[in-house]
Amino acid sequence: MSKPISNRYDFVLLFDVKDGNPNGDPDAGNLPRIDPETGHGLVTDVCLKRKVRNFVQMAKGARPPFDIFIKEKAILNALIDKAHDQAEVKNRKDSEKTEAARQYMCSQYYDIRTFGAVMSTGKNAGQVRGPVQLTFSRSIDPVVTLEHSITRMAVATEEEAAKQQGDNRTMGRKFTVPYGLYRCHGFVSAFLAKQTGFSEDDLQLLWEAIKNMFEHDHSAARGQMVARKLYVFQHAGELGNAPAHKLFDMVKVQRKGNGALPPRGFEDYEVRIEGKVPDGVKLLELI
Repeated sequence: MSKPISNRYDFVLLFDVKDGNPNGDPDAGNLPRIDPETGHGLVTDVCLKRKVRNFVQMAKGARPPFDIFIKEKAILNALIDKAHDQAEVKNRKDSEKTEAARQYMCSQYYDIRTFGAVMSTGKNAGQVRGPVQLTFSRSIDPVVTLEHSITRMAVATEEEAAKQQGDNRTMGRKFTVPYGLYRCHGFVSAFLAKQTGFSEDDLQLLWEAIKNMFEHDHSAARGQMVARKLYVFQHAGELGNAPAHKLFDMVKVQRKGNGALPPRGFEDYEVRIEGKVPDGVKLLELI
C-alpha cells in the first residue's frame, strides 16, 4: 500500500440515464426518485457508493486489502468478530482491542477506508468516518417518470396456467426516465485519510471506479447510464486552498437552444468551466 493522501480533493461528476431507472424508490413502488416540489430527479449517495463497491470487488477480486465490507449477503457482525480473532488484535490489552480491530478492518476493506463504517454492532471495532463523501445527485432539469406495461409469455405455476386456461401471460410494470443528466458533488479529506489509511493507490482506484462503474452495471431496468464528465479540483495542501462551493460553481451546465423541446441526450447540454481556477488549486478533467 502507498502512503495516505496528502491533498484535499473536491469533484463534480456528471452522469446521465436514457430510458431507464437510475435509482428506484422502494417506498414508491420503485419509481425513479424525484424531488416532489421541483420534479428534479434524485440519485442517492448510497446508490453510487454501491456501484463503486461493485467495481472494486470485480476489479480486485474481493481480496485484502481491497475486500468489500458491505457486500451482498454479508453478515457484518461475523466479519467484525473475525477481526477480533486476529493475533494483532487478540494480543492487545482490552482497552486497546477496539482500536486495534478498527485498524485491522481499515487495512482489509477498501470501502471502510474510503466511505467509513459503523462497526460497533458486534464485538466492537468502533466507528470510521470515511475520507470520501458524496452528495445526492440531482438532475439538471426536471424529469418525467414513465410507467410501461410489460408482458411475459409464461407463468410461474400450474395454478396460474389453469386460471388463464392456457393463455399463460404475466403482466408487469417497468418505470423509466426518458432522459436525465445528473450532477453529483464529492469530497476527499486528507485528514480523514490519515485515520483510515486511504492511500494514493486507493484514490486512483476511486477515480477508476467512478469512470467505469456504469460500464459493468448494465441491466434492463437501468437503461443506458454513462459517466459523462468528472472534474477534480486538487488542492495544494491538506486544508485546501478554496471553498468547495466556489469551485463547484465554476462548473456550468446549461441547456442548448431555447429549451422548446425536452432534452433527450447529452448533446443537448453545454458544459464549461467559467472563471479562473484559484491559486493553489489544480483542475483535472478525468473524463
